[in-house]
Amino acid sequence: MTALDETPAGFGSMRRKEDARFIRGRGTYVDDVKLPGMLHAAVLRSPFAHARIVSIDTTGAEAHPKVKAVITGAMLEGLGLAWMPTLSYDTQAVLATDKVRFQGQEVAFVVAEDRYAARDALALIDVEYEPLPAVIDARRALDEDAPVIRDDKENQTDNHIFDWEAGDQAAADEAFDSADVVVQQDILYPRVHPAPLETCGTVADMDPVTGKLTVWSTTQAPHAHRTLYAMVAGIPEHKIRIISPDIGGGFGNKVGIYPGYVCAVVGSILTGKPVKWMEDRSENLMTTSFARDYHMRGEIASTSDGKILAVRVRVIADHGAFNGTAQPTNFPAGFFHVFTGSYDLRAAYCEVIGVYTNKAPGGVAYACSFRVTEAAYLVERMVDLLARELDVDPAELRLRNLLRPEQFPYTCPTGWEYDSGDYPRALRLAMDLAGYEELRAEQAAKRERGEHMGIGISFFTEAVGAGPRRHMDILGLGMADGAELRVHPTGKAVLRISVQSQGQGHETTFAQIVAEELGISPDDVEVVHGDTDQTPFGLGTYGSRSTPVSGAATAVVARKVRDRAKIVASAMLEVSPDDLEWEKGRWFVRGDQTAGKTMAEIALAAHSNLELPEGVEGHLDATCVYNPPNLTFPFGAYICVVDVDTGTGQVKVRRFIAVDDCGVRINPMIVEGQVHGGLADGIGMALMEVIAFDTDGNCLGGSFMDYLLPTSMECPSWELGETVTPSPHHPIGAKGVGESATVGSPAAVVNAVMDALKPFGVKHADMPLTPAAVWSAIQGRPLRTDLAI
Repeated sequence: MTALDETPAGFGSMRRKEDARFIRGRGTYVDDVKLPGMLHAAVLRSPFAHARIVSIDTTGAEAHPKVKAVITGAMLEGLGLAWMPTLSYDTQAVLATDKVRFQGQEVAFVVAEDRYAARDALALIDVEYEPLPAVIDARRALDEDAPVIRDDKENQTDNHIFDWEAGDQAAADEAFDSADVVVQQDILYPRVHPAPLETCGTVADMDPVTGKLTVWSTTQAPHAHRTLYAMVAGIPEHKIRIISPDIGGGFGNKVGIYPGYVCAVVGSILTGKPVKWMEDRSENLMTTSFARDYHMRGEIASTSDGKILAVRVRVIADHGAFNGTAQPTNFPAGFFHVFTGSYDLRAAYCEVIGVYTNKAPGGVAYACSFRVTEAAYLVERMVDLLARELDVDPAELRLRNLLRPEQFPYTCPTGWEYDSGDYPRALRLAMDLAGYEELRAEQAAKRERGEHMGIGISFFTEAVGAGPRRHMDILGLGMADGAELRVHPTGKAVLRISVQSQGQGHETTFAQIVAEELGISPDDVEVVHGDTDQTPFGLGTYGSRSTPVSGAATAVVARKVRDRAKIVASAMLEVSPDDLEWEKGRWFVRGDQTAGKTMAEIALAAHSNLELPEGVEGHLDATCVYNPPNLTFPFGAYICVVDVDTGTGQVKVRRFIAVDDCGVRINPMIVEGQVHGGLADGIGMALMEVIAFDTDGNCLGGSFMDYLLPTSMECPSWELGETVTPSPHHPIGAKGVGESATVGSPAAVVNAVMDALKPFGVKHADMPLTPAAVWSAIQGRPLRTDLAI
């Protein structure tokens, strides 16, 4: 284990550069954008989950003195804009034309002089609906009598989207047939919502003179949005500028394009004025991209002495009314096939069926690296259930089966090549930090007194850094990232990157990477992001890909600049470049350290009249398009301690120990902050968060009164540790950490609660483990937490 400030990145836990403006309230968000003559918009949404549209009468709204335009699906249909592509090669209605397919779907768009007038005018639109039966339970979506949701699609006769499988079914079946012990469990990872502090919104400004469209948008992927706008609206891509200013949290919620974004563009074209649309909290919770909603049947097989042989799983994936998942094209179930986890298995097999339901579309990578949290939750629950069946301590069972350091690089049974790690070391460190043996002794003593304490363990391996262009794309766009670096004559540098920060600290960590490679101060490096006119192309920030992909691009482009500086230095010192050696910040003549030039001196000379070798350009700048050779695989060991009040079902998380290995840590303070946030995410999902529906498809989680988020009152003081195993897949050995804690923590919390309830014979209960759910499980009547039926 390294000390917190010991890192090969060099500058350690420096304060975030961006915080200087944030703590002073000087950040600029989309809703802060105010343009001359700007109009405001509001969306009319469907009250029904499934209904045919008989008629829409907008005359009342159009007569409102402050209303400038009312846009309907019929109007968009005439412009060829009624439907837009999703990130998964499906189509989504911009405004409903034939029928509505989920509660809250966009039906009409009003543009007015101010936000209040736009909202008031919504009530003046008269829509006649013919209600239709709704499909809410994903497990019933493929029943023969289920109504067809996507009857707009040619040859779509049911609610089936895709079938996908991974692993070797025959090998898995053989392993199960030879097993001494087989455990099976139905497991739900319910629908949850990223719920960023800032909701989604946009300001669209079409200049009628130049034909240039400028869009300020809450987007995690500005360049991908620009390409999609060009595809949808037919506007030349070089005439589109996407500006993503400060983003108040994304967590996957701001990856895709929402109908409100497209309607704002249309509104600006129609009115000749800038149009702003910002959704409210209920709109964000009810209609923007959700996450999870995986119905899983897991099986695990082992020998009688606890050697895990194989894992099988069958999944029904609820994708809502439109397949809008944000994940690489070749992986319709994301990276779920990393469900083999961190264990040395003989075989594994999964099959995933995607279905339509009358719910909001989505399936975003909400802090989970493309379905990795579902995979980790599945295998970690199954390992705990197996430990229960074998009557073995869950820590001991994991230590028997974890991959060993000498097995890396390791190819798992579903094809992932894990890069590096010492898994047993991480788990033992977590156990030492927790005082595991003492905790078990305390638990035994409490049980004798009738108190119910639980200890839960999870171990996870992530697959992050999408990704290698030969395997991964979104809408045909490869997932390589660009970087551009320029060192000015005075030695100060500007780095332009293609990823967009939503709180991860890019302006600090990326400056640190450049500073380490060039030997200058991070304060002398400005990081530019979030503007397609100012940055190179790339597919954005999600799935923990910033450091693994764009961070790697930054290191590579900095090394290119350093190599160019070597040539300039050789001309300055009148020696061959081969005679120079590098020490941080300067090139010097081998054997004579007094004969050298600093980066600042070299930068000035590169812009001077210095005679350079023939064919060598002046200036210190470089570009890079980084195509990662593979994903990176951070991992971690988590231990959660809970106390359960069996009279009320209330769960209190008393302690949480998290040991993460994200490879080389650039800024340990920022890493800790990312882990803190992810652990809170996990506690929220495990204990309180769920977007539930009634049988008619009414969303029951449309406000923070109903969709609960954890606060400091529900979270303990986190106890963190770390190991460091550099990734060979990354130029500085970093792996990424932004989503690790959200991947690993839910299973630890649920395993702890199930451990506390062991005296009652409770083996499993689905998240969220609300007091009602825990109390019902104790009574032997587990609840369906995703449906209020």
